[in-house]
Amino acid sequence: MRLTALLILAVVAAPAGAQQVVTSAGPERVGVTVYRDPDRGRRRPALNWLNGYALISETRSIDIPAGESELRFEGVASGIIPQSAIVGGVPEGLLERNRDALLLSAGSLVGRALGNRVTLRRTDRATGTVVEGEAIVRSGGDGGVVLQTAAGVEALRCTGLAETLVYDRVPAGLSARPTLSVRVRARQALRASVTLSYLATGFDWQADYVATLSRDERKLQLRAWLTLASTDDTSFPGATTQAVAGQVNREGVEVAPVESPPLRLQCWPAATTSTVSQPDGSSYANGDTPPAPPAPPPPPPPVVAFRSEEIVVTGSRITAVRERLGDLQLYRIPEPVTVGANAQKQVGLLDRPAVKVEAVYRMAVVSADEEAEEQGELLLRSRNREEQGLGLPLPSGNLVLFREGAGRPLLIGEGHMRDTAVGEKVEIKVAETSGVRVRLSSGEGDRRTLVVTNDRPVAVQAEVELLHDDGDRIDGAKLMRRDGKLLWLATVPANGSATISYRIRRS
Repeated sequence: MRLTALLILAVVAAPAGAQQVVTSAGPERVGVTVYRDPDRGRRRPALNWLNGYALISETRSIDIPAGESELRFEGVASGIIPQSAIVGGVPEGLLERNRDALLLSAGSLVGRALGNRVTLRRTDRATGTVVEGEAIVRSGGDGGVVLQTAAGVEALRCTGLAETLVYDRVPAGLSARPTLSVRVRARQALRASVTLSYLATGFDWQADYVATLSRDERKLQLRAWLTLASTDDTSFPGATTQAVAGQVNREGVEVAPVESPPLRLQCWPAATTSTVSQPDGSSYANGDTPPAPPAPPPPPPPVVAFRSEEIVVTGSRITAVRERLGDLQLYRIPEPVTVGANAQKQVGLLDRPAVKVEAVYRMAVVSADEEAEEQGELLLRSRNREEQGLGLPLPSGNLVLFREGAGRPLLIGEGHMRDTAVGEKVEIKVAETSGVRVRLSSGEGDRRTLVVTNDRPVAVQAEVELLHDDGDRIDGAKLMRRDGKLLWLATVPANGSATISYRIRRS
């Protein structure tokens, strides 16, 4: 049976006396544990550039023959780090391991067939007549596929007939899917349950928070999703899936990409000495009308980091279960899910219906300035304790904040949640607002006046930081220090203002 450039029809078995090859098409059970990109900061993971990684653990049943043999694990992650692979269940251990980085494609078939004989099949479009003959592949690079036949040297698909190459076998070293191969030795034939564990690049995860602030701004309904993302070419259906939060000490490793070269075809022009070459490589004869310039290409589509159709939302019925892993936090999805190739998936992470918060408008002015005006920045503060409605580790992630309104919640801002341990202070920066402002004005001598205005229909808590030189002393106002900052705390009435005056004493 023959193999065309696009379809494998048969694989020839290894000749007698050669090393035996055993292929495992896929795992029976698989587990995927995803670790975050430690350097991402507040950026969302972009699907086309994921810098996290995953620990893949597979279980496969394999018939191992007696003597030395090659075990081929097909369907591993294309981003596998070969040196991290651990194979268990092989009675006498491994002799060597290799990652097959060249995938089966039209280009790789031609590349591996250089200098070898193949079958050239041609079909007359008018009559349907099929003619086959032998050809030798002489070139298969960017210049196109060059063949030598009994009629001479020619380029593939330049005769005007429909033609293709037919191969009688798969060239050695080509795999239809990402493959890890290992060489083993066994004293006797046996069926073994082999475990394969390895690290793979091209994975990441993100916590995405959605919060709704009550009308009195004292409680927060906090929900979070665990978003898994993969740029790998391999899907892992029915995987036991976990995500790990925290800093893991790991050195970066360069991984060569899996190669799958395309087939480039190029015909030779029927050129003469009177042919005029064009910058784009085309030509026309002198005396002829030059061809019209080609139409400009259409504009490229806009780049979208996250497309909604790429996200699979599993549903709120599945919520990740948190477990402690030393100094790390592990979030285990309680049901098997599919970690799809080049896709994302969301499952529930946490749900806290009533988190007690304090809404504070923060501002800062330089105390020695004569005139200044700043708008407030809305913060939501709480403490990560059970009595506040929390009391669990919070992984970092972006937060979208809504506020209860008439009939439906309304978006009021976006913030960020940092990694927060139990007992730590929670502070979420929401947005700047022009409705709460502070104005600094100067009086006689070193006297200054601060006025905070509030145009909202409810009273607000304001926090004004006075920036000053270390040698300055501020008298005449009731201030406090917190975290090394000099602060004025004030309750500003609805549609009202609050005022203080102070004097600067310079040393």
